[in-house]
Amino acid sequence: MEEIERWFHDLRIAKRSTQKTDDLTYLLDIDCIKSPTGQSSHLVAVSCSNHCIRVYNKQTLALVQQFQGHSAPISGIRFAQTNSQLLYSASCDGTLKCWDVRSASTDAVQIFKGYRNNAFTSFDISCDDLVICAGTEKIKEDTYMVFWDARSGTNTDCPGAQEPLGVYSETHNNDITQVRFHPSNPNMVASGSMDGLVNIFDISQETEDDALLVTCNSDSSVNFIGWSGKQHQQIFCLTHDEGFFLWDLAHLHNDKPITLVKMQDARESLKLDSGSLEYLIGGFYHEKADRLFVLGGSHMGKLHFLDCEAGGLAHMYSLQGGHSAIVRAFYWDPEDNSLLTCGEDSQLVLWKPNAIETTTENKPTMKLPSDLQKKMRVHGKSTYNSKK
Repeated sequence: MEEIERWFHDLRIAKRSTQKTDDLTYLLDIDCIKSPTGQSSHLVAVSCSNHCIRVYNKQTLALVQQFQGHSAPISGIRFAQTNSQLLYSASCDGTLKCWDVRSASTDAVQIFKGYRNNAFTSFDISCDDLVICAGTEKIKEDTYMVFWDARSGTNTDCPGAQEPLGVYSETHNNDITQVRFHPSNPNMVASGSMDGLVNIFDISQETEDDALLVTCNSDSSVNFIGWSGKQHQQIFCLTHDEGFFLWDLAHLHNDKPITLVKMQDARESLKLDSGSLEYLIGGFYHEKADRLFVLGGSHMGKLHFLDCEAGGLAHMYSLQGGHSAIVRAFYWDPEDNSLLTCGEDSQLVLWKPNAIETTTENKPTMKLPSDLQKKMRVHGKSTYNSKK
């Protein structure tokens, strides 16, 4: 068996978080502390449908800290790249907040506010932790990418909060569902929207027009974007109707086509022997293998690892037994080949090579949709008509 296939084939449930049955909530997003090469992450954070953030010990999944500081759905969480004690969150309540995970206090240490009526539906922080960018929901005719200096937030929730550095407002015409900074270039950021467009910007330029490097069209509402390739010169996109696209930005400077993969519906293209593929969750580029992998799933919690090959996706391996409902987010740790997954059954599950599970309690499937599921229109089945 090839080493890459063994990474996934050997995964077993090592731990799962357990919460009181009266505290069942969807777990919506996940991130881990960025550890030095050769060290595995030791803290993991998840956002919940009850507008709180939970921080766990990654190895034991013991609850370490809980933050309750937003009044509307949380659209994303990110640990800082260089300061491992800082955790950022964005919310549809119009604020971004920074939390100190090592502090006994549960108050935000920084608060960033946008402009009037901004509801943040996505965000990210640059690889040097200097710039924060958040995408907004469309209000009337306006959709914004809002930028802040990450060092300029206020530590009090007051009307005099620091103004944003500025906005981009001309390149999307619907909710901005994804913002993703380049892993090593702090001036490069990608955005994805319900208008079907994925835009790449160089924010060192003075104007939005000059900053826009390229626009890629997925012809559908964008659900997830990420960077791929040896020098992260490729951008991939998953759509809300389960499409998959891969573009090579290096081909902007030659005559080769920029589109490497175009799958309008991965569910129709992939026929799995081990069960149906009903949705795509996200993807990650594995630097050691120099390959892009995508994780998909079934509504009953089965997980499918997919390999991005020439022309499309190929099924590699499936995992089951960890979840009983839709999996909403995951984190792959390349340092120890472990996987963290969370979803609508309220469970956070740690998968490790050849592990033996020490916790066996399963949680019942959640029956009611969360606030964020309603707002973000996750995994819609109808075709979205975008502008060409």
